[in-house]
Amino acid sequence: MSAVDVPAPGTSTDALRVITGLRRRSRLRVALVVAVAAAACLALLLMTFGLGAAGVPPERSLPALFGVGDRFDLLVVRELRLPRGLAAMVAGLAFGLAGALFQSTLRNNLASPDILGISGGASLGAVTAVVGYGASGTTVNLAAGAGALAAAVAIWVLAWRNGLHGIRFVLVGVGIAYLCTSLISWRLAEAELREAGTVLLWTVGSVADVRDGALGALVAGVSVLVLLTLPVAREQRALALGDEHAQGLGLGPNRSRVVALLIGVGLVALATAVAGPVAFVALISPAIARRLVDDGGPALAASAAIGAALTMGADVIGQYGLPAGLTAPVGIVTGLVGAPYLLWLLARSERKARP
Repeated sequence: MSAVDVPAPGTSTDALRVITGLRRRSRLRVALVVAVAAAACLALLLMTFGLGAAGVPPERSLPALFGVGDRFDLLVVRELRLPRGLAAMVAGLAFGLAGALFQSTLRNNLASPDILGISGGASLGAVTAVVGYGASGTTVNLAAGAGALAAAVAIWVLAWRNGLHGIRFVLVGVGIAYLCTSLISWRLAEAELREAGTVLLWTVGSVADVRDGALGALVAGVSVLVLLTLPVAREQRALALGDEHAQGLGLGPNRSRVVALLIGVGLVALATAVAGPVAFVALISPAIARRLVDDGGPALAASAAIGAALTMGADVIGQYGLPAGLTAPVGIVTGLVGAPYLLWLLARSERKARP
């Protein structure tokens, strides 16, 4: 063995120390991002109690939050503002986590559920239930979930060729998204004016009228899927290395992708069934999270937290931050923010593709 081949004393120990330090720093950054996003959500929620014509000042809203106060304060805080805020946060968390799963699994920053037609499938299911069958309440939520699952199955069937590959999945998903949009427009063109107003939620996204039962189902469903994400998160880094490396580490790439994408579809179906297709949250949240965490990983926890904060902030802006007393559903606000980002991302990808 030559002198070049002999490792320097302590090299392995030093390398292990460096790796341990990097992992510790990564965990701290993730914890910091999640903590800041959670604090922002809480601050925004408490702020909404005192905003608007029916706002309740802090000295009355905080006791009302715990069930202490007169009937008006309890109505505003516990029955109007609190469910709306929780729905925005949980739906945003679901969209953010689903977007991170899609983008890391398919290794494509454009692989967002709303761009791929998953959210569009949910909207089509809800619009069909309302306009075609006069459904309401839980039935509409179930139809939205079924529509998201149907869109996902269609993409899988059309994109599967001896495995699931990111580019093909994205291209087929974009086609399904256009198909869903066309069918929704057709349904709305045939609907009466009253019905068209009812299904507005399912075309733009809103948390203005979330019932207790729907909110409880959303929280329970998202909680279960978040727990199922924990073992999947360990496989995401291996998938990012490519199929051969993943197989060398003992993973089945196709199985891992299918499981991760199924969880993502479930999260989108639940969130869209309650809040409608809130645009671009699933696209933007992972990008912000990856930049803040900056460890080369999928940043699942940070994406979920940022998704919650973005959706909550967009809803507050839509209700209380627009000029001249105007209001806008949360999906309109996120669309105004997300559309320029999408254009920038496409332009950036085009520049990278040029020789």
